[in-house]
Amino acid sequence: MGRPWANHESWEIVLEASEIISRDIAHLLLDADAEELKDTRNAQLTTFVSSLMVLDAVERLGIEPSFCAGHSLGEYTALTATGALGLLEGVALVATRADAMHEAGLASPGTMAAILGLDDDQVEIACRRADSDVWVANFNAPGQVVIAGSVAGVSAAGVIAKELGAKRVMSLPVSGAFHTPFMSSARDRLREAISLAAPRDTEVPIISNVDALAHDIGSDWSSLLSAQLSSPVRWKHCLLTMAELGVTGFVELGPGGVLTGMAKRTVDSARTISVSTPEELDNLIDWVDAESPSAPPHIEGEHLFAVERLIVSPAAGIFTPIKIPTLSPILVGQVIGHVGEHEVRSAFDGLLQAYIAVDGERVTSRQPIAWLRTQTS
Repeated sequence: MGRPWANHESWEIVLEASEIISRDIAHLLLDADAEELKDTRNAQLTTFVSSLMVLDAVERLGIEPSFCAGHSLGEYTALTATGALGLLEGVALVATRADAMHEAGLASPGTMAAILGLDDDQVEIACRRADSDVWVANFNAPGQVVIAGSVAGVSAAGVIAKELGAKRVMSLPVSGAFHTPFMSSARDRLREAISLAAPRDTEVPIISNVDALAHDIGSDWSSLLSAQLSSPVRWKHCLLTMAELGVTGFVELGPGGVLTGMAKRTVDSARTISVSTPEELDNLIDWVDAESPSAPPHIEGEHLFAVERLIVSPAAGIFTPIKIPTLSPILVGQVIGHVGEHEVRSAFDGLLQAYIAVDGERVTSRQPIAWLRTQTS
């Protein structure tokens, strides 16, 4: 999944993430075989990092979302995409989640299977009639539900689902019964890690897997991310919530295009596109242009008053601010923070009004970092 991106400027995300957790993520993205990637510790890390790499490339085009959502692990990508988590926090949290789920899978071995062509309530009936450890794990789309639990429980529920009219029961190549009570032992460890990450409030709402509601308050995620481990992913309901909020266009970022298919099945007249390679970035630009109503050309900075100035990032990377109090005087050339190893210097004199980027946020070149109000006589 990583090879098409190896020479793209957004590949630096992989290098930064590898440095954060001291693991060779590039190897996993370029050379790992299916067996190595089946390990949830590798699968989650590579999916998260490669999705952020695609996101970085899209952000460089100036495209921004109205809402974000992610399926299971993708919820962590959505949190990082909106700034609720910085890259450092996101990578560390995903690594902890993957380790915790791997250990829970060893302690309570289980499996998962997709039930195709059966209504949600019928799948739940199949799980109950199995009279074993098996539950609904994902409500993906109409006629597409995933069940999980013990090997015997999933097998029994699959047989009953076929009797109830399911078109197909398909085993999934996973290493545990995710989003079921089998993951309960991982919750305490993850809960502590989420508390340390301290998700921030966001301007772009994120639709939660747990309740299919939009959240922009950082403190909500302590319980939501913890509950997500052992409760079903209500992805179909997340898509319907976005549609109710006025979303008509859905863009899937990251390896594969499975979520795009789910959106088409769930939301009538949904416009969808998936981006997983650099070549597909041009398609996204055309797709966005077709979605946007005609309007006069945007003039950079037209929303700023004449006495206001933006300080922008000199490069792409992780932003670390220098703690400067609000309304402090800033001089031309003064350093206000760093993006990776690059200094962020002001091109203007003025009074610091606010930092726009937050500590630990992944920023792109020329992205606004802070804004000043010039001093007038």
